[in-house]
Amino acid sequence: MKITQIDVYQVSYKLIDQKYAWSRGHAVTSFISTIIKISTDEGLSGFAEVCPLGSSYMEAYAKGVPSGVGEIGPLLLGQDPLQINVINNLMDSALSGHNYIKSPLDIACWDILGQAAGLPICTLLGGCFVSSFPLYRAISQGSSREMADDVARFREEGYRRFQLKVGGDPDKDIKRINAVLKVIQPGDILVADANTGWLMHKALRVVNALEGEDLYIEQPCSTLEECLVVREHTNLPMVLDEVIKGISFLMKAYNQRAMDVVNLKISRLGGLTKTKQMRDLCESLGIAMTIEDSWGGDITTAAIAHLVGSTQPEFYFTSTDFNSYNDVRLAEDAPIRKEGKLEVPSGPGLGISVDEKKLGKPVLTLK
Repeated sequence: MKITQIDVYQVSYKLIDQKYAWSRGHAVTSFISTIIKISTDEGLSGFAEVCPLGSSYMEAYAKGVPSGVGEIGPLLLGQDPLQINVINNLMDSALSGHNYIKSPLDIACWDILGQAAGLPICTLLGGCFVSSFPLYRAISQGSSREMADDVARFREEGYRRFQLKVGGDPDKDIKRINAVLKVIQPGDILVADANTGWLMHKALRVVNALEGEDLYIEQPCSTLEECLVVREHTNLPMVLDEVIKGISFLMKAYNQRAMDVVNLKISRLGGLTKTKQMRDLCESLGIAMTIEDSWGGDITTAAIAHLVGSTQPEFYFTSTDFNSYNDVRLAEDAPIRKEGKLEVPSGPGLGISVDEKKLGKPVLTLK
């Protein structure tokens, strides 16, 4: 089997809830998502998606994806998409870094591999431990009343895990968290996610004010060293996200006992191949995981579901369903939330049917 063509599409999503705000005053109302289609000489095609959370969240921006694919895509033409490690080696040799560009190319090859084998990606990633899994709901930063009301609303929809976007003024963040603590119920999971937004002294004020409460603190500061200072001054469990950029970063954090949970974002790590490596290592080290991506729609949600489904349940912390946040559906058979849970697709490959009419014309075609 050989890759004969790579098409790059870009579609726009708008948020159903109009605005998504997090630390340092960052907010978005819409996204540009890039959809990759890889075609082969045997008639199989694979799809994938990468959708940066704007241009300020991490080292990724939507307008860079077509240019990046144009740089490395020609090297993949004529290659066998089933040889996924070979594909990844070619991409890494041709382009240093820029994992978010490689991610959809990798995932599309997994989609083809699954179809060729007649198996869901979940099975190929190690086996399906679960058929569905519980989700978290991200709560956009707002007033304490607004955030508490949002948690109560989403709790009625079946969610039992909540990620509060904090990382602003410590006094306001303490009020936000305390307001939400009053509306959650026993068994709920609460994560206060600062997205690197606090300086150390501000983070320390927050964790000291919340001593004895039942919640997690996620990525309080920009660097691992700063997060370690906060961790040394609190008994609250800690999640690390933005600083976990690969295996070396994970091992450094692990050796310094810096966290209890890590957040693995597929596009940050370069696709399913490298995220699986990280996932397997975390299972061996006894580290729980949030498994997700920066953003996306139906295609990203399906890819996440397969990776979660193949993860040992005791190491799964949480994930989210990005397609429930957006106004556009690209695959009507993609998994959707039911009572706070998401099912793992059972069909071959990603197990979804992308409606190509909704993609429009490609912004780049390589053949």
